[in-house]
Amino acid sequence: MSDRLMTVNAYTTLDYVEGKAVGETFEWESVGVVNATADREDPEGVRLQLELDNLAEEHLPKHMDELELTPTQARALAADLEKHADRVEDTTE
Repeated sequence: MSDRLMTVNAYTTLDYVEGKAVGETFEWESVGVVNATADREDPEGVRLQLELDNLAEEHLPKHMDELELTPTQARALAADLEKHADRVEDTTE
């Protein structure tokens, strides 16, 4: 396992995804993790986290991206993911 900034455990949403970091002068494909979470007590929003492995440090230092979503935004994202997942499934079946 990679040296991570994110905590990865049995509760992590997706512990293996294929991803890509794209910059003006580089494109780096890697694997990583994605997690959706909220604070256990008094949550104020939903956090969507992403961390890719082994990024070429000359392009992008080790880091984790995190979005803070309102419940409405999280539901809109979930609905869009469902819609696109259905489209992909329909073309691969």
